[in-house]
Amino acid sequence: MPSRAVLITGCSAGIGAATARAFHARGHTVYATARRPDSLAGLATDGISTLTLDVVDDDSMRAAVDAVQSRHDAVDVLVNNAGYGLQAPVEEADLADVRRQFETNVFGLVRMTQLVLPAMRRQRFGRVINLSSMGGRFSLPGGGFYHATKHAVEAISDALRLEVAPFGVGVSLIEPGPVLTEFGATAISTIDESGAAGGEGPYDDFKQRLAARYASAYDGRRRSLASSADVVARVVVRSAEAARPRARYVVGPVSHAAVTSRRLLPDRLFDAVIRSQFPTP
Repeated sequence: MPSRAVLITGCSAGIGAATARAFHARGHTVYATARRPDSLAGLATDGISTLTLDVVDDDSMRAAVDAVQSRHDAVDVLVNNAGYGLQAPVEEADLADVRRQFETNVFGLVRMTQLVLPAMRRQRFGRVINLSSMGGRFSLPGGGFYHATKHAVEAISDALRLEVAPFGVGVSLIEPGPVLTEFGATAISTIDESGAAGGEGPYDDFKQRLAARYASAYDGRRRSLASSADVVARVVVRSAEAARPRARYVVGPVSHAAVTSRRLLPDRLFDAVIRSQFPTP
């Protein structure tokens, strides 16, 4: 396959960094981006081009896309990876936090896609790869707003796939389960930050158990069921290089099991399965 110009958001660590290295190893011209340029030093040492890009800053997004398009005819492959997981009961969530979650996980993804599509259409080729989650297919207690962003990404990607296919542009969703990255620690930190002011709240015990459950998924006996960032990165590269990319790529044993269960089980039974595996208030 010929070398492509690949622009990836959220490359400071984890899936983004692994994906940048995976594309680079395959001979593509990679532009790894992050809000903090110092976090990209390791990728730069590997010979990967780096750019500053903040997905909640329109000027920053424009500048990054312009930088790539000034050296190439277009961004051939856009990997929308930047994102994080807010964990908070719906009743207690700070709406400012909810807005930041949507700005990062949804609106930034949409804006990046808008910026690269005109050139993709002109050259009659492009790939838009959106990092979703198994959480784009269902919701877990405590994660309603994070799941809402991933449900939104799924809906937007489904519409976009139909809209841009006539122009030679493919759109794929990557749906991992737990991945051994800093994502889990970030999610746990948002649990600690949420809560009712002025003392004990009705969800305090639930949040403590929720934090413990996340910790066990990423650093406990369930760790063996989590995927590595490199595994996810290989799937991203495969979707970009496929002549006919699939709409969805489910990654990891937990994601396969959960997505299949959600598809086959009625709501009441699926809720029972979630309650058996996850804390509720």
